[in-house]
This record gives sequence, C-alpha cells and structure tokens, in this order.
Amino acid sequence: QVQLVESGGGLVQAGGSLRLSCAASGRTFSNYAMAWFRQAPGKEREFVSAIKGSGASTAYANSVKGRFTISRDNAKNTVYLQMNSLKPEDTAVYYCAADLRGWSTGQYGYWGQGTQVTVSS
Repeated sequence: QVQLVESGGGLVQAGGSLRLSCAASGRTFSNYAMAWFRQAPGKEREFVSAIKGSGASTAYANSVKGRFTISRDNAKNTVYLQMNSLKPEDTAVYYCAADLRGWSTGQYGYWGQGTQVTVSS
C-alpha cells in the first residue's frame, strides 16, 4: 500500500515557476515508477511526466517538454515536478501517481489527492 500526498501548488503569473512535491509512504519507494498527471476543468486527465524507480529515465508530454523537470529523492520518498515558464494552459489539478509497473504499462494504481495549480495571464 502506498499513500501519496502532494504539495506546492498555488497561483502564479504566466512565465513564473512552481515546484510540486509528492511525499510517499512505504519502505520500497525506489521500486515504484512515479508520475504526474493533470486535469483541467472540463477536460480529461492527461499525462505530464514520469520517472523510473531508479530515477535513471524520465518521460514528458510534448506540451511540457523543456519547461518541466521531474526528479526524485529516494532517501526522502519524494518525487518533484519543477515547472518553469508556466502558461495559463498549465492551469489544472496536478496528481501524483505510483505503480510498480507504471513505467512499462503507463498505468498507475496509487494516486494522491491532487494540488491546484493556477497560472494567470
């Protein structure tokens, strides 16, 4: 069982930056692929970024590539999403997700409660 708690969301002007954090419970954090998804009002949830358990590989949606950076600290059981050059279209609830097989399947079984990111123009 993995419990995930996101933090770091807020209101920022376009062009600004935010760093999201996701703290995970459990002693086998490094075994889990971690990912960030987001859901904007009236839209379906979409993939943002993922990172392997070791941190050796990362993946990004085209819409955030070059602006967002995912990282993890396995000693702290935490994954981060550094978001730079934010745009109004990045406004959404951001969710952290975890799964042992998430990197290969794209499916994640554990989810956090979400944190709101609002980018004003």
